[in-house]
Amino acid sequence: FESYYIYYFLFLSECKVWRNPLNLFRGAEYSRYTWVTGKEPLTYYDMNLSAQDHQTFFLGDTQQLRPEDSVMQKAWRERNPQARIQAAYQAIEMNLIFKNIITQLNAILFFIMCIIKMMPKFTSYVLLAEEEATTITEAERLFKQALKSGMKLSHSGKDTNLVVYIKRRLAMCARKLGRIKEAVKMMRDLMKEFPLLGMLNIHENLLEALLELQAYADVQAVLAKYDDISLPKSATICYTSALLKARAVSDKFSPEAASRRGLSTAEMNAVEAIHRAVEFNPHVPKVRMILLKGPKFHTAVLCIVTTFHEVSVYPKKELPFFILFTAGLCSFCAMLAMLTHQFPELMGVFVKAFFSTLFAPLGFFADKMESFMPSCLWHQLANV
Repeated sequence: FESYYIYYFLFLSECKVWRNPLNLFRGAEYSRYTWVTGKEPLTYYDMNLSAQDHQTFFLGDTQQLRPEDSVMQKAWRERNPQARIQAAYQAIEMNLIFKNIITQLNAILFFIMCIIKMMPKFTSYVLLAEEEATTITEAERLFKQALKSGMKLSHSGKDTNLVVYIKRRLAMCARKLGRIKEAVKMMRDLMKEFPLLGMLNIHENLLEALLELQAYADVQAVLAKYDDISLPKSATICYTSALLKARAVSDKFSPEAASRRGLSTAEMNAVEAIHRAVEFNPHVPKVRMILLKGPKFHTAVLCIVTTFHEVSVYPKKELPFFILFTAGLCSFCAMLAMLTHQFPELMGVFVKAFFSTLFAPLGFFADKMESFMPSCLWHQLANV
């Protein structure tokens, strides 16, 4: 499913948040799910999508490539989690060896070189927090270590992106540990301090936390800024906006009154928002209907998203057969008309040959019937 989280209102008065595995911590949540159930929630394609984000944020400048930089570049591209963790420890060890050597130099050179050499250790802690930590508490501790190292070198653009990423993950840790108000404050501070870093989707994480607090007015304020057709759409924005608009008009909605006077402006806006959300991700209502009947999430996904989940591509729209048949028939007729207009004689020969071939079995069948039936009976049938 697209985006990080999808929201559902059970009875239009309560909010239920369903977490999407794409936004889980790989070690503390994703791997634990695999250990407990023996199932892989994500495909290699899904993992590659997140790996692309990791490489975008965590790979530094390759013009001055150092040995530990090469190790971390390999680690972020590695598919095997154990190999990634081992590479991160190798980068930290290489960083510590360099520090032991540099301590023999003077203090100024030591300070400069430590700042230069801190980047591999910086990203190593991020990888360990994502991959090796088996609990959210442990992941939070490693992220804090990474943030402590990263705050000293957050002057370049890539380092700033990484610092923002770590702060966002720390806010997510706080939310998962029950400190929702603290998480909301951290996310708001990040959005104020770095308003241009929209690719991290901090506003979506903020929406999730606000919905857990049932702060619907604050949710509407965030949506008013990001629910714009000109901005890139996401399932989080579309479904949250649609369900909040439906919740606002649900108390006073009556099918009988709507059939007599028609839909009001607010009701029409809610309907349009729902259509927009379903068009963006048509799988959500199907999963929700199955979840209401009781099975677990992965069972529901396997029931209805078999083909698309294997390749993890965006679902194609399901068109009725009548529309496809009509479109094909119209296209065929238009092509025949164009060919007849351009090549009338050739098309006349083709039509004659086509109909002669089409009626040849009928002529053969008539000849056989005439040979089997008595001539008098055939003559009487011909006269009728």
